[in-house]
Amino acid sequence: MPYVTAVVAAYGKETVAKIHDSVIDQASDATVGLGRRLLDRILRREESRPLIEGALVDVADGEQDAEAALRLQIRKALTADPQLAEEVVGMLPGGATHIEASGDRSIAIGHNSGVASTGDHAMIQR
Repeated sequence: MPYVTAVVAAYGKETVAKIHDSVIDQASDATVGLGRRLLDRILRREESRPLIEGALVDVADGEQDAEAALRLQIRKALTADPQLAEEVVGMLPGGATHIEASGDRSIAIGHNSGVASTGDHAMIQR
């Protein structure tokens, strides 16, 4: 409680709003940080750097279809360099998880917090 009351004392009636904003800021910071690390690694590939840098400038300038062009250049760099692709996948949340299902009524789920059923007459028992 001392920690909670310290926050309330600092923020007063705006406590909930400030906490919410802080959580959003932290999530944004984490996303931007990961994006920065990914770009740093991708741009170290000399062969594709000029094209990717050009596409980044176009995105920053708000050019139409620039995000698609950037996505294409990054995909080409990753396709041309399997080791780079592996490193990038390893940097992403969840890493290189591969989930596959095949066959009649098969399902593939990476994470599920609910019901997954492939039966004709499935019922939830309570």
